[in-house]
Amino acid sequence: MELFYDIKKIRSQFPALDRKVNGNVTIYLDGPGGTQVPKRVTDKMTNYLLYHNANAHGHFASSRECDALHEAARETMADFLNCYPQEIVFGDSSTTNNLKLTLALARKMKPGDEVIITDLDHESNRSPWLHMQEKGIIVKSIAVDPETCQLDLEDYRNKLTENTKVVALNWASNGVGTITDIKPLIELAHEKNAITIIDAVHYAPHRPIDVDALGMDFLLCSPYKFFGPHMGVMYGKLDVMKNLETFRVLVDGNTQPPEKMETGTPQFEAICGAAEAVEFIADIGHDCEEWAVKERSDAMTGLKGRRKYIVAGLLAIEEYEDHLAQKIRRELAAIDGVKIYGPLEGQPRTSTISFLIEGLRAGEVAKKMGEEGIFVWAGHYYAKQLIDEVLNLKNVGGLVRIGFAPYNTEEEVNRTIEVVRKIALKE
Repeated sequence: MELFYDIKKIRSQFPALDRKVNGNVTIYLDGPGGTQVPKRVTDKMTNYLLYHNANAHGHFASSRECDALHEAARETMADFLNCYPQEIVFGDSSTTNNLKLTLALARKMKPGDEVIITDLDHESNRSPWLHMQEKGIIVKSIAVDPETCQLDLEDYRNKLTENTKVVALNWASNGVGTITDIKPLIELAHEKNAITIIDAVHYAPHRPIDVDALGMDFLLCSPYKFFGPHMGVMYGKLDVMKNLETFRVLVDGNTQPPEKMETGTPQFEAICGAAEAVEFIADIGHDCEEWAVKERSDAMTGLKGRRKYIVAGLLAIEEYEDHLAQKIRRELAAIDGVKIYGPLEGQPRTSTISFLIEGLRAGEVAKKMGEEGIFVWAGHYYAKQLIDEVLNLKNVGGLVRIGFAPYNTEEEVNRTIEVVRKIALKE
């Protein structure tokens, strides 16, 4: 790796990295389930609760400060996704945001209308529409190639009809790391006048997002996957949101976006924390700007202000994580009894690696790794259709998942390889 990435500076901001288990320094490889949080994020949340805690739109100082912080956070998230602040919706989680969106869209749908989902998705992008089948909505799911974990694009084209009203797509698989080229799929959906919803929960921590360039109607992401608190953020195209009939506390309440998509009192402290998590990424970008401009000029051209630093930070994170992921995939694949699942080498993927060890259930492997201080997930991670059905791994308890974050190190990779080898060889 070129010395553009200050891993010591990054790691120093995460108190959790000092934790030990059975005498071993903890290695957090559970990032796809939620990253660790830098102290600056919790400081921002605490500052709100101690000094600016109030409900919104009051005629007193702390309420006005709350409003200002709320709107500043919208501006920060707008820079993260490259959209207008009015197109940013805050909610409890991406699952909740998606359920509310589904209910709003379904109000204008009739029996026989069609929705397309995928077999690659997290259930939060599938189950809301599967529930709508009871209203006569027809749900079709795009097939996945079990060997490459790629969507079957011909199957998508065949399932797209004049009756398709919504296409809900996965951008990156939280189960196996597959990255889908979503732009042509969005364009095909729009040719049928279908609304597009993109689940970017697993994509957002690893790559820059430009909703303006891609043209989707809605996009969902979760700040707790990129160093923030547990909550959800949704982008909604302004003119599409204006036409939605949403459920409000007051039936005749605010009908303008983004507030029409937000129910109840927001989690103001979490919103402040989410914005600070983006500022953390932007600060990485400050340090890596020269590298990004030189090595990734295609992605940096024309960018200004905070957006420029956010993109530079995510490009640096992508470069760093991919280096770690390539090494561990190569080394794990060479261990007898270890099988890696997911895209073939050379196909687009995140720094997420899912594998099994012959003769062991996924949970057994994760437990043994946990005892060594290496935290990984095992199971289906709510990519249930993919892992239980497409890959047929229900009987072995799903997969073991390693996921890298910007605070992981090459030394941690070496230690993880050593432990997996020991488990596989039953040493």
